[in-house]
Amino acid sequence: MIWRKRRTTIPVLRFSGPIGLAVPLRPGLSLATVTGAIEKAFAIKRSPAVAIAINSPGGSPVQSRLIYARVRALAEERKKTVYTFIEDVGASGGYMLALAGDEIWADPTSIVGSIGVISAGFGFHKAIARLDIERRIYRAGAHKVELDPFEPAKPEAVERLKAIQREIHETFKAMVRERRAGRIEGDGEALFDGRVWTGTQACELGLIDGLGDLRTTMRERFGEDVRLKPVGVRRGWLPRRLAGGRLWLRGDRLDDYGGGEPFGFAGDLLGAIEARTLWARYGF
Repeated sequence: MIWRKRRTTIPVLRFSGPIGLAVPLRPGLSLATVTGAIEKAFAIKRSPAVAIAINSPGGSPVQSRLIYARVRALAEERKKTVYTFIEDVGASGGYMLALAGDEIWADPTSIVGSIGVISAGFGFHKAIARLDIERRIYRAGAHKVELDPFEPAKPEAVERLKAIQREIHETFKAMVRERRAGRIEGDGEALFDGRVWTGTQACELGLIDGLGDLRTTMRERFGEDVRLKPVGVRRGWLPRRLAGGRLWLRGDRLDDYGGGEPFGFAGDLLGAIEARTLWARYGF
């Protein structure tokens, strides 16, 4: 009998796209859409590590942190090393996902960083005034529907938003300091102004550990015959259905049962524009 050496298997997760945004025909990255794949990857008992390929311009800080937390919890529970690989972009929430890695890798030309918080919108109150459109809104609660795009921005509402942004930013900075301790210079404050860097620059600044791609790095770590096993979430050909003229988003699928958020053509269009705007910030 010929005994063959067992090949090392490394499960590979892929986190690709805007985080928390629902775009046409494809839900955005969220804990609900990726949790099944994460659980499968960490359930492969003989695998010493999990690799994660990341290509995201960011999005929801909540979903970014929830995904990060789930990966770290399972890594510690199952005693597995996590390697994250930034492809085109690992910016803002995309970089927060990369922080889940015990080692972070990127291509020399990857876009990395954008450690900051942003909120953006439009003001239409002058436009509807010129069109002689009357805006009717009824509220209970003095601060309900603040920063409505059809009303002039109130300085006190803007300051409340900025205070929330500062708090979220501090949380993000604390994560970077914890995960990159000893690898970034000092307290890292110079890295937290929202700038982005190439992979080469990010490596020099300590935001990542090295330059390289997933396949090459895993072969260097675990041998030429390492087996890379993609782990993904199974989705149907068309992950949504029409329900009474409206679409409803629930968790990782679109459903016609209540409790979700209504989407129509306008919602899909706005979602697509917002997702495209996120990518465009980094030249993609």
